[in-house]
Amino acid sequence: METDVVLPDLQSAVLCEDVRCEFNGMQTLVGVLNVIPAPSLPINYMRLCIWARWCSGAGKFRQKSRIVGVDEQQVIAQAEVEFVLKEMEGHATNVHYFGGVQFQQYGMHHVEIYLEDE
Repeated sequence: METDVVLPDLQSAVLCEDVRCEFNGMQTLVGVLNVIPAPSLPINYMRLCIWARWCSGAGKFRQKSRIVGVDEQQVIAQAEVEFVLKEMEGHATNVHYFGGVQFQQYGMHHVEIYLEDE
């Protein structure tokens, strides 16, 4: 019996400096960010991560994550991943690792999470 596709809910998304997988399978988010202090520009990050959890859906999906510049046009970092939710009660956790991210302007930058380009 084929399962109908049900779009999942984005339960949470977190921008952080690292995600570590512990021996027990749990994930530890390190350096959760809400602001990036920058005494001078440009500021370079060796690693940034976007941790995202999807739930309440079923089917095969594609997630795209982007960090967008102050002008809301320039894409500073981008990554995509496909994932499967086999049942409505399940969840999927995706982690995008970005290396060498450089911020060249002061101001509000945005993190965008897309599911199937929406």
